[in-house]
Amino acid sequence: MKVCKDLKPKKVFEYFEDICSIPHGSQNTKAISDYCVNFAKEHGLKYIQDEMNNVILFKEGSKGYENAETIIIQGHMDMVCEKENGVDIDFEKDGLNLFIDGDFLKAKGTTLGGDDGVAVAYTLAILDDDTLAHPPLEVVITVDEEIGMLGAEGIDLSMLKGKKLLNLDSDEEGIFLTSCAGGLTAECTLPVTRKSVDGMKYELKITGLQGGHSGSEIHKGHGNAIMLMGRLLKQLADQMDISLVTLGGGLKDNAIPRETVCTILTDEANEAELLAFVKEYEADLKNEYHISDADVSVLCTKKKHTTDETLDRTSFVKVLFMLRNLPCGVQHMSMDIPGLVETSLNAGIMTLSEDTFALSFSVRSSVTSRKYEVTDRLTFVTEFLGGSVNISGDYPAWEYKAESKMRDLMVETYRDLFQKEPQIQAIHAGLECGIFSGKIEGLDCISFGPANFGIHTPKERLSISSTERVWNLIVEFLKRSK
Repeated sequence: MKVCKDLKPKKVFEYFEDICSIPHGSQNTKAISDYCVNFAKEHGLKYIQDEMNNVILFKEGSKGYENAETIIIQGHMDMVCEKENGVDIDFEKDGLNLFIDGDFLKAKGTTLGGDDGVAVAYTLAILDDDTLAHPPLEVVITVDEEIGMLGAEGIDLSMLKGKKLLNLDSDEEGIFLTSCAGGLTAECTLPVTRKSVDGMKYELKITGLQGGHSGSEIHKGHGNAIMLMGRLLKQLADQMDISLVTLGGGLKDNAIPRETVCTILTDEANEAELLAFVKEYEADLKNEYHISDADVSVLCTKKKHTTDETLDRTSFVKVLFMLRNLPCGVQHMSMDIPGLVETSLNAGIMTLSEDTFALSFSVRSSVTSRKYEVTDRLTFVTEFLGGSVNISGDYPAWEYKAESKMRDLMVETYRDLFQKEPQIQAIHAGLECGIFSGKIEGLDCISFGPANFGIHTPKERLSISSTERVWNLIVEFLKRSK
């Protein structure tokens, strides 16, 4: 039975539920892309599907709007796939398990993908409704936004006529975004060597952190599980002789990691000291993060006496040096906009294989020179230790425009509908508007969307009432765009 069958706007939630039934994590977008193409075929719409799975849909203006300026409506089809421990789901094959909780639509134990499935649902509902008044529409649905805006970077937009773009990839109702940070992904890789060690194996886990979006929530001070594990291992190694077997944490470079796990070998005679250290370290974290991450915990589980391949002394020290010295978190606040983060980076994925240690960072800044300055710091430390850095997904900042006819009309529409003033803001998170502005000369952009909380975490929840209000805003804006 359809969970969303009684929700309004009916078509928006029907399409959203369809989208949620199709696996559509980043780099797994073929099925959702084909779904959009099949929609176009069923509705007799012109479409383009490129090799990356980006999709562009076209619809002529409604009666009386044939000669109005074309409007581009844009969002991305991929989602961040995160789940709670113990949740049985294969994001490559399984759909989401939706449920309604008051005014919120949620997915059981996983991210919901309202970022940015709701944009796709909005656009399909608009294209499906022949009663709406609107100018000619060019709907652009990109792939792999969540791993570096790869779809926006690779898509050919030369055939588009529109010079006005509605980006539906924001998550705070009543806030219109007019600029955003640029960013890139930096993967720092260090070669390691191992040696055979005999000892008692213990598993150490840091868990219970809030996590969150590494752009829009980086300023909230949530603990980064990767960096906290580096601190744990360094302090523990200062107290006793330990050898590192496994180490890992985080799933997405643009999500603040909520959990990390490692296994170590040490003399069983150190057990009492080890347990005392873990208890004290947990107490420190609970004190330091009592507001932002009150449920943080540090666990130690005794495994078995074994002989295993562990990092040799030099490799272990280098890994600890990286974890304790590479920057992470907010680096600079904006001098122009009070309260806005200007430059930050997030260590989002940590892996340790047989011969390689790797940290993947999401780097963001609204000042291009500082984006590269932070990247240079990552590179300098990593290369000094004998490693290398791979840069990918480099995208530009979206610069604020003092004059915007589209922004003015959107503000007027919002004011008339809801009898209050919207907020005009910049955002530290990345948006595809910067890339689109670089590809379409003179493009006028604005980004907005319904209230969606806890994005990039299993606590994600989309406001049902806000989704309806934003739908009404879009419909009225298109009607006034004659």
